[in-house]
Amino acid sequence: MSKVNWTDQQKRAIELRGGSIALSAAAGSGKTAVLVERVIEILLDDAEPVDPSELLVVTFTNAAANEMRQKIKRAINEKIAENPFSSRLNRLKIGIESANICTMDSFCIKLL
Repeated sequence: MSKVNWTDQQKRAIELRGGSIALSAAAGSGKTAVLVERVIEILLDDAEPVDPSELLVVTFTNAAANEMRQKIKRAINEKIAENPFSSRLNRLKIGIESANICTMDSFCIKLL
């Protein structure tokens, strides 16, 4: 989807399926961008569709969580502009609002 020149390690993190991943890298290295791309590709996968409610995306700061959500919403909106009558894309747009994209502490509070 993206036109970024990902490193081999970033590509692996984006494309890995069938399990969870944890990203650890220095500040400014692209962790958020990689997670955003991974989520977008998972949500837009025609072969194995995933509902946003099935995801748990955890980051360290509320700012990073908000940034991720906004970038994911932007990508979904771009796809809707290409195919405005797609019920699946429109459901994703609604579902991403309540998806678990948050910090660990806010997810735990939500569970309690």
